[in-house]
Amino acid sequence: MTDEHGVAIRRQAGAPAMRTVAVFCGSRLGHRTAFRDAAAAFGRAAAGRGLTIVYGGGNVGLMGVLADAVLAAGGEIVGVIPRFLMEREVGHAGVTRLLRVDSMHERKARIGELADAFVALPGGLGTLEELFEVWTWNLLGLHAKPCGLLDVEGYFGPLVQFLDRTVEEGFVSAGHRAILAVESDPEALLDRLAAAPSPPAPKWTRHGDADLERS
Repeated sequence: MTDEHGVAIRRQAGAPAMRTVAVFCGSRLGHRTAFRDAAAAFGRAAAGRGLTIVYGGGNVGLMGVLADAVLAAGGEIVGVIPRFLMEREVGHAGVTRLLRVDSMHERKARIGELADAFVALPGGLGTLEELFEVWTWNLLGLHAKPCGLLDVEGYFGPLVQFLDRTVEEGFVSAGHRAILAVESDPEALLDRLAAAPSPPAPKWTRHGDADLERS
């Protein structure tokens, strides 16, 4: 089934075949050239596998680097951008499709509908917020799509340590933590996402905690 823009919509109970990957990343370039190189490498790797990228639609920062790399490699990339950002002239006019929406909330929902997997590249608060939201949707059983981090030169190292701490302290189950794949190489990360098993269905305890421990 497709939407009014001709973009395929996939909403399946289990994890679908990975055809479209949502990428969250910085609207800034960051200080290290390694961040730009990684964004470009991820775009090329996805295009080389015939994967479509869906992202926030920007032409700035790592978002622009990613989009340009996908297009240069002959791949397809779909941008989803709120109209107020288009008015600020930060939309990428060269992407395969650019979908305009009315709000940030609609943008996130649209990306979530279109994607079969989610990846965060280096970025700031918006990148982290987007990743944690879709990861939480997985915990709640709203989707069964894999999530991943591309850890460039240890950028996400302190965050990964904190996430492991949340398991040690009993706030996150080991099964839910395991849903987030962390790799430093784009190809390795895409391999893990493509092979990720469907997570178990959420099981609610008498205390209201979601238990996603894997057997």
